[in-house]
Amino acid sequence: MEYTTFGRTGLKVSRLGLGGAPIGGDFGPTDEAEIERVIHEAIDLGINFIDTAPLYGSGKSEERIGKALTGGKRDQVVLATKAVRSDQTYDYANTIRSVEQSLLRLRTDRIDLLQLHDIERQSYELVLGETIPALQRLQADGKIRYLGVTTYDLPLLMRYMETDVFDSAQFYARYMLLDYSAAIAVIPLAKKKNIALINGSVLGMGLLADTPAKFLRDDVRQEAALRMEKLAFLRRAEPNGLVEPAMRFSLGQPDIQVTLTGTASLTSLKANASYCDGKGLDAEDQRRVMALFADSKSLFS
Repeated sequence: MEYTTFGRTGLKVSRLGLGGAPIGGDFGPTDEAEIERVIHEAIDLGINFIDTAPLYGSGKSEERIGKALTGGKRDQVVLATKAVRSDQTYDYANTIRSVEQSLLRLRTDRIDLLQLHDIERQSYELVLGETIPALQRLQADGKIRYLGVTTYDLPLLMRYMETDVFDSAQFYARYMLLDYSAAIAVIPLAKKKNIALINGSVLGMGLLADTPAKFLRDDVRQEAALRMEKLAFLRRAEPNGLVEPAMRFSLGQPDIQVTLTGTASLTSLKANASYCDGKGLDAEDQRRVMALFADSKSLFS
């Protein structure tokens, strides 16, 4: 397992993190005992960054993670969650309430990284006037340590990064084999400001694992299929042959501190952990990939 420094926080984190959406059952039925084994195995493999949210499984992901971290394991991980649920308004009171409820579900007295979730759903003025002050109060109370922001909207993400309030930024499906639009401006800005980056959905909502999410539009599926044909030179012989190249593509980017693996399966967890060995894509393969879609629009725009 590789480790790095999480931006200006100084935290030592594994470059592979465990994502919490599948743990909450958002991508299909899950077995409670298997989930606990996955979390424990992740820690045993050296993964010390766990990312979840109140939205995942309507709190079930946080509850399962909190339960699995009892008995001394809580202090072995950097625990990240989010606020507020994107179906609510991020006003001052809701923000405070969201974090307090997360603390209860996670069975902890502090959250290492509290991220604003799907920030594109809220007005910029509300976030600056109410959400951030609420988080700063919780920070002063010792209930959260560091602040982060998440969105798929890269220009908006950069706007928040420029405020210098946030210690981390998380995007999803924006630095992967099919769409690496985050490389143009977000990654350089984060490096300049020493803001840690978290990369989610490196498999493109399941597209690169040949199991596309059911909610994907037909036009996205069609465009993705065309792009995947151009990536045939990367495909491994085994089933789901683009998974390893996709993981190595992100893990090999030194300016992305954490690449998330969202899984509820021991098999895929162990496979993805094996790719966090310091070896990215072959240099020539990397060059070919970066020449393919540099001028293409974002896949999920």
